[in-house]
Amino acid sequence: MKTAFCPSVKGRPREFCVDEALAAALRVFWSKGYEGASLTDLTDAMGITRPSLYAAFGNKEALFRKALDLYEREKLAYMAQALDAPTARGVAERLLRGALQMQASDCEPKGCLRVISSVACGVEAESIRAEVIMRRQSSSDALVKRFERAQAEGDLPETMSAEGMAGYLAALLQGFSLQAGAGASREELERLVETSLAVWPTR
Repeated sequence: MKTAFCPSVKGRPREFCVDEALAAALRVFWSKGYEGASLTDLTDAMGITRPSLYAAFGNKEALFRKALDLYEREKLAYMAQALDAPTARGVAERLLRGALQMQASDCEPKGCLRVISSVACGVEAESIRAEVIMRRQSSSDALVKRFERAQAEGDLPETMSAEGMAGYLAALLQGFSLQAGAGASREELERLVETSLAVWPTR
């Protein structure tokens, strides 16, 4: 791993790059989930010692939150961009194709970090689970508002619920990531995208 010198809080140089170490931690959490990722897994992947991890990131929970920030900022950027699509179907298509692009990549772990971590059930992971659910709810609220606008514009049938459509699409995306994590091929995922778009309601 390429080494960089990043100044520490005390003014002494660190013998690793915080950004690269965080990216490595993200891959571990993404592959194993919060509970499945041990400190040894994390320090080995990050190329640092436990004292260095604590000094740079705090504890495991704080490290996960920083990794989740990075995941949402870089890997889920397509979700916020999808809301700018001119139609509700366009929003759905951008979300589904964005998920396809990420899940079909040979460079990233499969599945969704937020889905993996939201099913954590240990006492240690309860606060993490609550954090992930809260963030996912925020994304859902934004999608509901977009679909409410679509209804007001006559882009969605009046008989359809904005909350129901947002929940339906969220369920599709979660199922999509679970199937990708279970080994579904790109062709199988593409069929799911095309089928979902074919049955999307239009006015």
